[in-house]
Amino acid sequence: MVNEPSFTIGIEEEYLLVDREARDLVANPPSDLLKQGADRTDGRMTTEFLQSQLEVGTRKCISVPEAAAEIMELRSTLSEIVTEFGYAIIASSTHPFGTWESQSHTRDKRYDKLEQDHQVIARRMLICGMHVHVGLDDDDLRIDLMRQASYFVPHLLALSTSSPFWHGVDTGLRSFRLSIFDGMPRTGLPESFESWGDYRRHVEVLVDAGVIEDATKLWWDLRPSARYPTLEMRIADVCTNAAHGASVAAMYQCVLWMLYKLKRSNQRWRGYSKMLVEENRWRAQRYGIDSGMIDFGVGTMVPFTDLAEELLELLAPAASELGCTDELFAIRQILEAGTSAHRQVAIHAAALANGAEPDEALREVVDFLIEETV
Repeated sequence: MVNEPSFTIGIEEEYLLVDREARDLVANPPSDLLKQGADRTDGRMTTEFLQSQLEVGTRKCISVPEAAAEIMELRSTLSEIVTEFGYAIIASSTHPFGTWESQSHTRDKRYDKLEQDHQVIARRMLICGMHVHVGLDDDDLRIDLMRQASYFVPHLLALSTSSPFWHGVDTGLRSFRLSIFDGMPRTGLPESFESWGDYRRHVEVLVDAGVIEDATKLWWDLRPSARYPTLEMRIADVCTNAAHGASVAAMYQCVLWMLYKLKRSNQRWRGYSKMLVEENRWRAQRYGIDSGMIDFGVGTMVPFTDLAEELLELLAPAASELGCTDELFAIRQILEAGTSAHRQVAIHAAALANGAEPDEALREVVDFLIEETV
């Protein structure tokens, strides 16, 4: 009898810490805030590379609804803590006007080496993301599904976009975060491997050469976690609306369940070249859900809403099995209302149209992010 994968789920989110009055980033938060955050979340809040960033992570959960509830609890608890210091958290992959030159990195052996190795490329990493871990207990299965699931990376990004601004400028991109993150080595779509052994041999070449310490320095859009028996999705922007994040997590979990069931039936998702999938990845980064993506099966551009509806139909059995039907089909709410990026751009444009000064319009965007995050 074949042991079924657990399909457990864990969600990590990164937030930016802002001053409620100035709406700018808090470059050097007090140590007492960080201690309270760790203590009152039982260690589920940690620091990130830049001191103005905070990260939370759920426990291993059996379902998306359980993980989503824990994320809401963590956001609420963390918001209460930082409010005591006159601060707020925003779940946004970039700050509307904050600058990386004004930030300080967290003093830690790992972060010190990251800064030393990558210099200004690391120092400008003023970006936040959402990572979703799905439990796949078999090593070779993780490698096989990573190869197939890469096709869906653009869809997950498009639904999560929350980084249209950079240094006070509307970039015209729905996810400018990737433009920054892709400057790091070992990012982007994952490589394709034949087996777990094949993957490990490639990793060991880099480790033995002294290039990386371990597989945690592989920052692909999808990767086998180096800490847990999970396949980790890293492409997504952090969703300002927590319910949107739950929907993106549900879609990812359901994609893996669908691919696993195909494998059990001696079928698989058709593979496409990295060149083609990267084109859709770029379209998600540039347009989000607003424009089409290439349907490689027919070779034409298809509106994203049509692709999403087709995908929801394919994933419905998975959602029913995994207990996340409501979260998966709430994708339609994202399609109707838009992502955080849409809301940010609309609020900024409306403020300018109503006579606000440019810096005032950007502060209005931060106010929206503060409110929407919790």
